[in-house]
Amino acid sequence: MTHRPLQCVARSLLRSAILVVALIGIAACDKDKDPDPPAKLVDLVATRNVSVVWSDSLGGGSKNLRLALRPVAVDGVVYAASHDGDVVALADTNGRRKWSVKTKLPLAAGPAAANGVVVVGSSDGDVVVLDAASGQERWRKSVASEILAQPLITPDLVVIRTVDGHLEGLSLVDGSRRWAMDEQLPRLSLRGTAPPVLAGGDRVIAGFDNGRVVAVDVRNGDVLWDTIVNAPHGRTELERLADIDSAAHVVGDDIYVVGFQGRIAMLSLDSGQIWWARDASSYRGFSMDDDNIYLTTSEGLITAMHRTDGSVQWEQSSLRRRGLTSPTIDGDLLVVGDFEGYVHWLDKTTGQVVARHKTDGDRISNSATAEGGRVFVQTDAGKLIAFKATPKAVKSPDAAG
Repeated sequence: MTHRPLQCVARSLLRSAILVVALIGIAACDKDKDPDPPAKLVDLVATRNVSVVWSDSLGGGSKNLRLALRPVAVDGVVYAASHDGDVVALADTNGRRKWSVKTKLPLAAGPAAANGVVVVGSSDGDVVVLDAASGQERWRKSVASEILAQPLITPDLVVIRTVDGHLEGLSLVDGSRRWAMDEQLPRLSLRGTAPPVLAGGDRVIAGFDNGRVVAVDVRNGDVLWDTIVNAPHGRTELERLADIDSAAHVVGDDIYVVGFQGRIAMLSLDSGQIWWARDASSYRGFSMDDDNIYLTTSEGLITAMHRTDGSVQWEQSSLRRRGLTSPTIDGDLLVVGDFEGYVHWLDKTTGQVVARHKTDGDRISNSATAEGGRVFVQTDAGKLIAFKATPKAVKSPDAAG
């Protein structure tokens, strides 16, 4: 079995079973016995300068838990959360704390920030909504199952996706349930959950561990369409893993999704019809610009694919099996983190690695956030770092004299 840094979760729909994590391929964690070890980093002649603008320690290390704790930046403020329950708001320019709140919960997903609120979810199934300006708690509610996906905030709702295939719309005002739906999941799946996304203003798009993508009416929870994008195949349960664990991307009337051991595809927002699909395998996900899709595969390849048909533009293989995050677009660069706490910058046009910087040495499980010329990275140990990448000055031939 090829080395994969992601653990698999054996689970039934019972909450007690969901919380029991079965580690598949433990021997692969031993580098001495691993037949396919992570690629070693080679000396790099950097063509970009990377500097640390500021850093903060959130605490609450979450090593090996594969949580969905990722900083977000909105209107000059960075919001971040730690596994031990702290939620903070910091100025994006200098890292000065605007407020800090202790929820006293084992936070596992978020934060999401929009419409004047900040929302986080916990390993115990708690949803907490805070005022974005002050950090004051507005309400909290239990949805009973672990939340491993960033919540979705709409003008009226907070939409929560839990690990047992439950999707629920809660009132933004008081947390009362507006609607709910459930999708039947396989007994074996990867540890991870695709966050719900809003599309067209009136529907929620969600991917599930059974390889299906569902569009739900945001007003009442009615299923508008249900498409199999990543059909399970193979004889064993491991071969039939077909999770869609990363967020869908919506561009106009098109939806882009990718699954594990399956395909990347473009779907119609209106009907769920698949316009094109290409073989691909990813549990980390991708980012997009006007021309290309930038995908991190399950083997640690970074691939640029043309948005209109999925044709490959370039592929970077020097970081194979390093547990890479999904790429984040930072201007003309892509940013990925790895399992040893390194952050790598790649040229978006060629895929060439142009800079590298180490954090605290702990795994980076979630993609970076880029905003205002800065890149915000959170390690699994709770270290939050703001980076800035700038072109290196080129000396003219006459300067040596």
